[in-house]
Amino acid sequence: MEHKHLDQLRSVADVQPRSLTRQERIERWIELLERNPSRRLNSLGEIEYKPPAERALIRQDDSPLTVAYEDPVLRADGLASDRLGDVMNYFELSDGQAHYALCSCLSGRSMEAASFAQRLRNTTGGAGWRSAAGAWALAGLAVTLPGVAYLLQ
Repeated sequence: MEHKHLDQLRSVADVQPRSLTRQERIERWIELLERNPSRRLNSLGEIEYKPPAERALIRQDDSPLTVAYEDPVLRADGLASDRLGDVMNYFELSDGQAHYALCSCLSGRSMEAASFAQRLRNTTGGAGWRSAAGAWALAGLAVTLPGVAYLLQ
């Protein structure tokens, strides 16, 4: 098998790299945050009070948005900047998801990267979410079933 650089292949073929899926993008962001879990990152200041046009332009040095934008893979895939609007568009986050995961009113002015990763996982269904949801469902069933059995006697 002959190996060629991507530039050489582009001269003879239309080579288009595959874009990451939403889930792959979010899981990569979570992974990046978890690489340095105790790193202190800044949250975004009370984003829910800003008008939408102003909210889209919000950025903060040393924030979870910075971590995402520093990654060459996410930038090459289309992450345009570390501004909230670009991050929300790229990761397909709703206003509520962005608020829960990134806003200072819920997390204070700074938080460990691992905590931001967990918030992203909780709000977007990132890696591990399904198993955690299943565990909670089973726990609820285990607590409820004896009561139902008692009532049916």
